[in-house]
Amino acid sequence: MATLARQIARDDAVYMARALQLAANGRYTTDPNPRVGCVLVMDGAVIGEGWHQHAGFAHAEVAALNTVADAQGATAYVTLEPCSHFGRTPPCCDALIQAGVRRVVAAMADPNPLVSGRGLERLKAAGCEVSVGVLEAQAQALNRGFIKRMNGRGPWVRSKLAMSLDGRTACASGESQWITSPQARADVHRLRAESSAIVTGINTVLVDDPALTARVDFAVLQPIRVILDSHLQTPPHAQMATLPGRSLILTCSDDGAKQRRLQQAGFEVQRLPDKKGRLDLPEVMRFLGEQQINEVLVEAGAVLNGALLAENLVDEIIVYMAPSVLGDQGRGLFHLPQVLAMADKKELQLLDVRQVGGDLRLMLAPIEKVR
Repeated sequence: MATLARQIARDDAVYMARALQLAANGRYTTDPNPRVGCVLVMDGAVIGEGWHQHAGFAHAEVAALNTVADAQGATAYVTLEPCSHFGRTPPCCDALIQAGVRRVVAAMADPNPLVSGRGLERLKAAGCEVSVGVLEAQAQALNRGFIKRMNGRGPWVRSKLAMSLDGRTACASGESQWITSPQARADVHRLRAESSAIVTGINTVLVDDPALTARVDFAVLQPIRVILDSHLQTPPHAQMATLPGRSLILTCSDDGAKQRRLQQAGFEVQRLPDKKGRLDLPEVMRFLGEQQINEVLVEAGAVLNGALLAENLVDEIIVYMAPSVLGDQGRGLFHLPQVLAMADKKELQLLDVRQVGGDLRLMLAPIEKVR
């Protein structure tokens, strides 16, 4: 019996690993939905596969069922608990039951506390054998933004920074193009592509007039572009206003005339609460969560990056470090005026380091986010 149990556990891990590979196919297209994959197995052989491609399209379980003529008695490996509610599509647990699936293995329960476990209970009530927790950590990593938002803590926030060897993001003049290599910049576009929104500050808009689009050679749902602009300084002719998709300005200004000009130019403008005359950043993240934004990529200067770090709103930091020196008159990574002594420093944990082109890419997380 012990030998049989070990074999089942090994098989479960193998098939779930394949389901996770399928789920990752939706990394750039499923927002605001989670990335989910499904594998159907009968008598030790894979008979069907599917993954969720776009919101409103078939969920992974239904996509997999659509590839087989008969799933009676099969085992379904799913990276997320099958849904039990009607949304844009019918409940997936009902589709599995109707197809005659005998066993369902889920990597993790639904993170939405309002429905978590209900799909699994419905499957059990229909006579399905249910297992949960196979490769759970990998499934959680694939959907960390969705999980965080479902738990009411807003989107996953990642800051992207590029710097010289001496920690400068720009010359003293403000010139910053280009510190890093073409390969590093291509890597940034992949980060953009997997993000739900790209957030920048008004200073970056005024200096660079960025497009904040993901320029990649594969299908992608373009991220929402978000400008944090407390006093509505965004020029109506900024190029973001003319690009397809949503360009959103968040402000605490009550200047109706400026707001109307920006809206006429093509921006959405949303007024949020302030803190000492500037946007309240926790309120910004709460609002973005309400907009069903799972993952935020911050591309901004030292002021906004420093403020987000000081408010403990950053989950992850990606730094591209180029083998160059810009000198001590260059601009730094984080504006943190409250850090005056060693005891005030913000500690980070290094999670990963690798070479991208001629640069190093460092992945870090604030210590309080790792604990």
